[in-house]
Order: sequence, then C-alpha cells, then structure tokens
Amino acid sequence: MPEARTRTPRSWRLKFRDSLRGTRRGIRRESNFTIHLFTAALVIAAGAIFEIGLVEWCLVLLAIAVVLVTELLNTSIELLVKSLNTRHDPQIGEALDIAAGAVLVASFGAALVGGIVFVHRLGILLDWWKSVL
Repeated sequence: MPEARTRTPRSWRLKFRDSLRGTRRGIRRESNFTIHLFTAALVIAAGAIFEIGLVEWCLVLLAIAVVLVTELLNTSIELLVKSLNTRHDPQIGEALDIAAGAVLVASFGAALVGGIVFVHRLGILLDWWKSVL
C-alpha cells in the first residue's frame, strides 16, 4: 500500500487568491457569464430604483448568487470533463447537458424571485395593494 502524501497546509491568503483566480478564469471562459453579470447589474439597479426592502434585497441577491455559482460550477464541470476525455461519449454529453440544465433551473428560479419582488413593489407604488413586507 503506497504511503499517503502529506500536504503542507496552505494559508487562507493563498486559498483566497486561488479562489479569486478561479472565479476570474470561469468568468473569462464562459460567455454566458457576461450575460448573467449584465442582468444582475440591471436587477440591482432596478432594486435601487424601486427601493426594495431588506428581505427583498436578500432574496434578489441570493438568487443572483445562485445563478452565478451554478454557471461557475457548470463551467468547471465542462473543463474537467473535456480535459479527461476528448472522444465523444454520450454519457459525458448527458452529464454536460444536466450541468447546463442546472444553470437553466437556477436562472428560471431567479427570474421568478425577481418577478415576484418587482411586481409586488410595482403594485405598492401604483397603490394596487398595501405593503405586506
């Protein structure tokens, strides 16, 4: 049985640096990330304009984070799979489709959260109903 290698622990600074580098690479590698960031900026601007509340901000920002995280995970899965196998494999294709589906589900969920928050806020501004939040 081979001996287990001992790794020297990395500092938090190095871990943080590597995480930021990975995030930058994921953003640069995936063209859809630009669309997600642009949409997130529009939603944040709309939140400021509509003066959404604290709970609404939390929901909107969490929805944005979920979409960005799933896009990064999808990109990392694509990169890993393509580096391990260059031949066409239907199961690999299915795995990649499922990972892309996760981004789609997260995006639809975020759109629903945004729709609920902003329609509610618009209803308050137009006096359709009274505020419950």
